[in-house]
Amino acid sequence: MKIGEAKAPSDEAPYVRFQSPIRNQRGYFTGVFGLVNLLARNGKLPPEQERFRRANNDWYNAAYPDPSTADPTVYDHKLHPGAAAWFKSTSQHLIARVDGYLEILAAHGIECRMIQSSNPGRIVYEDEHQIVVVPHENPT
Repeated sequence: MKIGEAKAPSDEAPYVRFQSPIRNQRGYFTGVFGLVNLLARNGKLPPEQERFRRANNDWYNAAYPDPSTADPTVYDHKLHPGAAAWFKSTSQHLIARVDGYLEILAAHGIECRMIQSSNPGRIVYEDEHQIVVVPHENPT
């Protein structure tokens, strides 16, 4: 997959995640939304990209549940180290919008890859669109 181009997930892997190939300072792989939001927090997005980010973040917030609302501890680093959200591959309407985020990252020279898995880790949250898992392999 080229940067800036999300392909449809395969039918064999029910879960999909877009993330950095490089671990962050905590030792985990930052997801696509976190990468773009970090650019925004650092003032790196030109107005057009910021408008896209804001509009699409708002759309995602309205389109599916925030796991933290259902369970405020879902991303707690002590309880669930490295917890990460994965789309269910059946949520094509959510996955399709990732392309715009990938285009922003590509414009800033930031790599992001699509990962597919049938078993990405221990599920700590699930709804009809996504799961949040603690990965099988956690850095110590």
